[in-house]
Amino acid sequence: MTTPDELYQQLIVAHDRAPHHCGPLPDATHAATVDNPLCGDVVTVRLVLAGDTIARIAFEGRGCALSRAAASLMTDRVAGSTIADATALRHNFERFVAEPLEAPVPDALGDLAAFRGVRAFRSRRTCATLAFHALARALGNE
Repeated sequence: MTTPDELYQQLIVAHDRAPHHCGPLPDATHAATVDNPLCGDVVTVRLVLAGDTIARIAFEGRGCALSRAAASLMTDRVAGSTIADATALRHNFERFVAEPLEAPVPDALGDLAAFRGVRAFRSRRTCATLAFHALARALGNE
């Protein structure tokens, strides 16, 4: 069984302490805020679309290390990608965190694989996927 300490791997802690793409994005063309009422996490995702490409993206959030690190890693992955690729990544990540702990980790997730430990803690899955929900809502996909 995974211990809570294993959830906060080095990468997650690093992204929580020094998140990438964190802050306002004044010229955003799309934005959405979502919260997790069970724990109080709140994430706002703002982005600039250029055609069907996410030209720039930023987030602001308060909450646990998992939600902040996931938002940081998500923005790293989707910056410069197409809406279709970002949507596919969201679906793959949501499937990944819902799978049993022993299920293989898809290579396509890259650093998002650091969230493997949330599979053992159902209540923490929402923390890990919160930024993806905000992204989907900003894009009108949720």
